[in-house]
Amino acid sequence: QVQLVESGGGLVQAGGSLRLSCAASERTFNVYPMGWFRQAPGKEREFLASISASGGRTSYASSVKGRFSISRDNAKNTVYLQMNSLKPEDTAAYYCAARGPPYSHTYIYTEVNEYGTWGQGTQVTVSS
Repeated sequence: QVQLVESGGGLVQAGGSLRLSCAASERTFNVYPMGWFRQAPGKEREFLASISASGGRTSYASSVKGRFSISRDNAKNTVYLQMNSLKPEDTAAYYCAARGPPYSHTYIYTEVNEYGTWGQGTQVTVSS
């Protein structure tokens, strides 16, 4: 089973930017749809962005649309989340996830229970 490792989290001031990375352990990652989620203390895990296996289709939650951007580099087995104009309410643990088979090459997966493999998470803290 593919393993995912997130990195790039940290402390940033409001208005700043961070880029999160999610590295997969296997090249089979290249055919999986991927997603980014976050979870703040006391809250449910929240969908942020997803990308199709080819990278040709993306989807974003309304709370981050226009500020966050998901991309993937299949040659490096890595998916990214570029986060701009960060706000204190973006503070949370951020997780990447992989949708294993079966999956659609055209459907965009946005629900927590649609993903079977998760990374350990990386903390993002935005100060005001």
